[in-house]
Amino acid sequence: MSDTPSSTRRHQSLIGLGTLALSGLLAWGATGIPGQAGYAGVGPNFLPWVVAAALALCGAWLLWEARHGGWRDVEPPSGAPQGDWVALAWVAGGIAANAALLTTLGFPLSCTLCFMLAVRGLRGAEGRPHGGGRGLVRDAATGLLIALPAYWLFTKGLGINLPGLSGTGWL
Repeated sequence: MSDTPSSTRRHQSLIGLGTLALSGLLAWGATGIPGQAGYAGVGPNFLPWVVAAALALCGAWLLWEARHGGWRDVEPPSGAPQGDWVALAWVAGGIAANAALLTTLGFPLSCTLCFMLAVRGLRGAEGRPHGGGRGLVRDAATGLLIALPAYWLFTKGLGINLPGLSGTGWL
């Protein structure tokens, strides 16, 4: 056997089980997506099933490794001993705002807001200043430069209807 303590192996097993549970939830959600084949013979439920299967494989592998001596060659964790709850609140707030405002602001602007809030939280977690007004404008521009091409790719390139700000389909 290995020199990995049993409590560590137990925690590692819980991570493997959690990954398996997450794959099960994703697979359960994929059952509610219609499977009619579209372009290239795959339907909208194809990718969720692929991700669910990949997560299931990873979860089973993590669980097997944990039960057979623990994860090998794992470096000690880096970073602060405690989580940064304020940074987490900024990131979670960005995700929640994106979900809440998607149909009101449209995809590009709600994703830009999500990016701005998440970046502020991640900078705070690193102990860096958020940049003031200039940083806010820079983050908004960067978020928009990421969101607009993604929006155009999905709406114009793939024909997927995402909520926009205007009826033109360009914003």
